[in-house]
Amino acid sequence: MKRITKTLLILLSGGITITSCNNASTPANETTKDTSAIVVAQPMDYPYKIDKPDNWDMGSQQNTMNALKALKAWETRNYEESVKYFADSVQLRFDAYEKKVSNDTLKAIFNRDASNLKSAVVKMEDWESVISKDKKTEYVTLWYRQYTENNEGKKDSVDVINDIKMKDGKIIGLDEYRRKLH
Repeated sequence: MKRITKTLLILLSGGITITSCNNASTPANETTKDTSAIVVAQPMDYPYKIDKPDNWDMGSQQNTMNALKALKAWETRNYEESVKYFADSVQLRFDAYEKKVSNDTLKAIFNRDASNLKSAVVKMEDWESVISKDKKTEYVTLWYRQYTENNEGKKDSVDVINDIKMKDGKIIGLDEYRRKLH
């Protein structure tokens, strides 16, 4: 019995060695395709129900560029340039403020707020552009830390998330969420 077990072990380990070294289907100079990034959609039973779960696809890089250029122009206090990326009217939603404003009013808001601000610096963390599967709704979301100094020299910093609604390459909505840092 011991002899049969020993013989089986030798045969099995030899077979495993031969199988693990056999790459006849892939020549040494040929690379194999990386399939680690393939995502297969599967039905999910989420604990919350919404009308359109998993409704988003990757959005436009140009929308991302326009949103970033608008923010960069605001950061450098070039409000004339910043508002070029906004539509004729824009829905604004900030903490304790919600209003639809014209492009001219938006520029006036930027200028008014800047009168109390000595400087602003944005340290971008990430962004994402998405479009609904029916291609009717587009957003760019920006995540960044904003450092400011007011005219009296007081410095402050906040983490900011901007959900920017886009239409035809223009910003038509801006929802801003802030978390004050210590």
